[in-house]
Amino acid sequence: MTITPPATAVFETLESEVRSYCRSWPAVFDRAQGSRMFDEDGHVYLDFFSGAGALNYGHNNPVLKRALLDYLERDGVTHGLDMSTTAKRAFLESFDEVILKPRSLDYKVMFPGPTGTNAVEAALKLARKAKGRESIVSFTNAFHGMSLGSLAVTGNAFKRAGAGIPLVHGTPMPFDNYFDGKVPDFLWFERLLEDSGSGLNHPAAVIVETVQGEGGINVARPEWLRALADLCERRDMLLIVDDIQMGCGRTGPFFSFEEAGITPDIVTLSKSIGGYGMPMSLTLFKPELDLWEPGEHNGTFRGNNPAFVTATAALDTYWADGQMEKQTLARGEQVEQALRTIAAEHSSEVVEHRGRGLVWGLEFADKARAAKVSARAFELGLLIETSGPESEVVKLLPALTTTPEELDEGLRILTRAVRDTV
Repeated sequence: MTITPPATAVFETLESEVRSYCRSWPAVFDRAQGSRMFDEDGHVYLDFFSGAGALNYGHNNPVLKRALLDYLERDGVTHGLDMSTTAKRAFLESFDEVILKPRSLDYKVMFPGPTGTNAVEAALKLARKAKGRESIVSFTNAFHGMSLGSLAVTGNAFKRAGAGIPLVHGTPMPFDNYFDGKVPDFLWFERLLEDSGSGLNHPAAVIVETVQGEGGINVARPEWLRALADLCERRDMLLIVDDIQMGCGRTGPFFSFEEAGITPDIVTLSKSIGGYGMPMSLTLFKPELDLWEPGEHNGTFRGNNPAFVTATAALDTYWADGQMEKQTLARGEQVEQALRTIAAEHSSEVVEHRGRGLVWGLEFADKARAAKVSARAFELGLLIETSGPESEVVKLLPALTTTPEELDEGLRILTRAVRDTV
């Protein structure tokens, strides 16, 4: 594909240097539909990025778009803070009937600010309030958001440095397989908790991603997650699962922790919970943790009613009959097979392929190779990003609604991009 340099002067002149994705994908995008994006010059790109996981149902999903347009055309409430609205009621009823009750999950639902880091900040604040303790344990290579509380439990040194101040009250522990299976699970963590001389303040909570997306597609084993849940229960610590990128069906089940058979005390959701890519987040917690005073945690945009509308449509359309999980797992097998073939063809260069459902990573021994593969894929018409502490992993996040044919097309492009960057 020949790419004509886009008209980017206004972005380069007025927009902050903090912009990042546009540097990897030098196009000016104009339209999007399903798993395709179109730039203003008419070039077509297959999207295996999905808004960093915010578009599990694809771009401008027609069912969700119709629900949104109908709501707006009848002058439905767009901004309502935390007032009661028909859109919020419909979402809560659907979320309870379609998601919570079938899984026997008795959670209260909190609407913090509309982004993932808002949900995490609320979770951390609530855990500290409930336990009366400050310390939170997180894990190596974790990512939980860019506000100060979330950064304190994030592992990436570059992102942490942006805080400009000490990040306190967070203690990192080794994620699953951090020592390549050479050290028993939670050996260090358990020892610190037992030893009154360790210097570890008794944590209020542990926060974990079942699959670390930004950290390099590191997949926690179900038995590791079960052992972590048991540890938290024995040591009087709350378990927080950050399901912001891996929830809403990304790994197969609606919640990524379902495979492990655990019930976290607190769960954070964002990204695809709104269905249509509009800002929305949830903090879910067990009823006995609902210790908030009215207005103790709030935000101007904590009631995004148009997002309630599209979220409800997504739940009713894709989750009421139980088929989405089966479809995602089947298409995940399709991706895994292709990555296995790539890894075998480039066995001396590919360290590992790993993932679950429709989130996958391809790690390269030459850490700069992943960025080259991503750049070449863009030239060939495929949007993929990199992840990991040194951006050494090519990361695939196709929409859950991507067809098998589109998956094959994108995986062929990825195969060529890997070959072309030898």
